[in-house]
Amino acid sequence: CSSLVGIMLLEVFLVLGAVIIYFLLPRKKEETLPFKEGWWGKGQKPDTEEDATIQPFKVEATEEELSDLFKRLDQARFTEPLENSCFHYGTNSVYLRRVVSYWKNQFNWKKQVEVLNKYPQFKTKIQGIDIHFVHVKPPRLPEGQSAKPLLMVHGWPGSFYEFYKIIPLLTDPASHGLGDEHVFEVICPSIPGYGFSEAPHKKDFNSVSAASIFYELMLRLGFNEFYTQGGDWGWLICTNLAQIAPNHVKGLHLNLASVTKLGFTHLLSILLGRYLPGLFGFQDEDVRRMFPFLKKGLYRILLESGYAHIQATKPDTVGCGLNDSPVGLAAYILEKFSTWTDLEFRNLEDGGLEKKFSLDDLLTNIMIYWVSGCIVSSMRFYKENLQKGIGTQKHERLTVQVPTGIASFPNEVMHTPQAWAQKKYTNIVSFHFMPRGGHFAALEEPELLAQDILQFVARVEKGQLWRKR
Repeated sequence: CSSLVGIMLLEVFLVLGAVIIYFLLPRKKEETLPFKEGWWGKGQKPDTEEDATIQPFKVEATEEELSDLFKRLDQARFTEPLENSCFHYGTNSVYLRRVVSYWKNQFNWKKQVEVLNKYPQFKTKIQGIDIHFVHVKPPRLPEGQSAKPLLMVHGWPGSFYEFYKIIPLLTDPASHGLGDEHVFEVICPSIPGYGFSEAPHKKDFNSVSAASIFYELMLRLGFNEFYTQGGDWGWLICTNLAQIAPNHVKGLHLNLASVTKLGFTHLLSILLGRYLPGLFGFQDEDVRRMFPFLKKGLYRILLESGYAHIQATKPDTVGCGLNDSPVGLAAYILEKFSTWTDLEFRNLEDGGLEKKFSLDDLLTNIMIYWVSGCIVSSMRFYKENLQKGIGTQKHERLTVQVPTGIASFPNEVMHTPQAWAQKKYTNIVSFHFMPRGGHFAALEEPELLAQDILQFVARVEKGQLWRKR
């Protein structure tokens, strides 16, 4: 009996000792990502202070621009596609001829410029380069309510125009049947080197550089606390922003959440997750989207990532051709809007492009690349982010603590289950399998995405979750 009492006392002392050591040992501080102070302008950084003024900006269509475009369209050379190849070899030139015919004879760039200019646009110089952004305030606010700032970031080969259909749903949700509990003030910048944001003139401009610039932009606009949303490169830029300024980002909403650092449990879940989903935290929908993994994972990556390898190694080479030929540019971009919207669209001769988008919308996005001459600089972003290898960057090792919402669209090229995402995003408060839609969610399914953003923000605000970290 006395020996039993002795063992119990020893156990008590061991537990007490462990608790004391736990509290006395220095804690590993929640690490943040360093703000990247850069100078991306031409030549040496001047000694004078940067001009921080914000200037209004409007897109303009010139006759010279249009006559040059039509001349190039008239002189286009097409290669006949293989019989019954549909979009399996890339953009089908039979359909491409139809697009070019519409471009020359029906598409009205001047009218689309008016559409682009319906929302206020601005430019401001940050770290040596001009940053273009759309800034839309609510037309009305319920009494006693203030608008919540929301930074929305696009990716490649998209542009700020991707958000034009979702902006009114967020700035004026009540008029679109989405209630008036939360109303947003939306800021959509162009990534440097995309659209009307100046391209960096120096090497090494990556996602952390872009996140640092957009953080500076939000502070310059007077927003000390804000929400942020993104897919494609917007996912990574917004993730980095949440890592740089966790006390300023109230919530992070993503419609793509890729995990670049895979551990042993990830690999084990790839091998066994189909048979033991519960063991790895997989839901039925995860299993449906991910398996068989060879077909829906590995082969799909190999089939659909050739562009990324080119752009991560020699972007300027292929970029020269795309920057010189509007038809080549259209073929390159349209293929992504087909396959990334629905992989099954590869089986259609027209790539299914007009099932989800209008030709006016598709060509407006292409024209933003054409008139700004930004295709090469937009492709370089892949090299800057990937040239050191996947999993080697500090931001890939750091977790994200800010409240996170993920809208997982079924036709995204690669699916990331919540069980994987939560190892990176440790504070997921909302993860939803969306009923339909693909990679370009804001343009394809603006209502679904807006609803998911609204419910996420409602959860964060109701629980004041950003204050509880």
